Amino acid sequence: MIAGAFSGLVSRYSCSLSSLPFLPQADTCSLTPRFVIAPLDVIKIRLQLQPIPTSTPTIQTTTPSALASAPPPPPLYRGILPTLLRILREETITGLWKGNIPAELLYITYGAAQFLTYRHLTTTLDSPFYALPPSLKYFVSGGLAGAAATTLSYPFDLLRTRFAAQANGDRRIYTSILHSIRQIRRSEGYAGFFRGWGAGVTQIVPYMGLVFMTHEATKKFLGDKLDSNSKTLDAVSGGLAGVVAKTGTFPLDLIRKRLQVQGPTRTRYLLGDRLPVHTGVLGTARDVLRVEGVRGLYRGLVVSLVKAAPLSAATMWSFEVAMGVLKGSDEHED
Repeated sequence: MIAGAFSGLVSRYSCSLSSLPFLPQADTCSLTPRFVIAPLDVIKIRLQLQPIPTSTPTIQTTTPSALASAPPPPPLYRGILPTLLRILREETITGLWKGNIPAELLYITYGAAQFLTYRHLTTTLDSPFYALPPSLKYFVSGGLAGAAATTLSYPFDLLRTRFAAQANGDRRIYTSILHSIRQIRRSEGYAGFFRGWGAGVTQIVPYMGLVFMTHEATKKFLGDKLDSNSKTLDAVSGGLAGVVAKTGTFPLDLIRKRLQVQGPTRTRYLLGDRLPVHTGVLGTARDVLRVEGVRGLYRGLVVSLVKAAPLSAATMWSFEVAMGVLKGSDEHED
């Protein structure tokens, strides 16, 4: 059962085998790889926040006698490499690590909450009075654990997004973590820390379920076809699970990001007036579809998959190896 708890870290964490049995170390060991891939998060957030209309809107001038058609300003960010180069040019290399501190706090909090919740859920579902199919048990346990962890860690997720979206120097909205907490509480109330929470929880349940189900199904299929039980299959099936789950739930991730920058500071971020006003999950989805089309719901998907596939592969490989080690340890104690 201890080994099963590590699967609660799927989709967000990878860890060295020597650290796995200890919760604090399991969280700490995730910080190094997360620090390395932090620039991908910043690039993804910038691409997600930027609306690119599918057609040229008509902009009304201040002259009452006429309407003038004017094209919208060109997008600031388009594509991974151009976005990377623009950030380096305008914000220096430190711009690629904006929001990294709240991001690390997010990963630690999320991992601890998901670890403990998943352990309790799997214990509860292993009842002698009924037997759930393994795929359903994985889906329910992973999804509910992810929802609980998302709720507990959500304020850090919001802070990460806002720091990644703000400018440098005098144009900064928040100068530190404590300053951001004070400002949000004062101007938006405690509800301000949970903008977009509905999209986050709605996303994480199917995401975690898809990760577990895809991993198990792919591993069994490849194992049967290749007549192998190699640990390489864990990495391959884990990588595919990450791609499937991320692609299937990505629109909710984009909606969450756009809702997180709403409020009194909306026009003060780097994208400024380009950031539209959104209200609610369904309202945001309708707005994006109307103005940007279906493609608008998938802005930033490529960079997200670049990050998700290897991370999920490493996570599932670590999980399977850890399960084998801990199972052997339990048998030795018996």
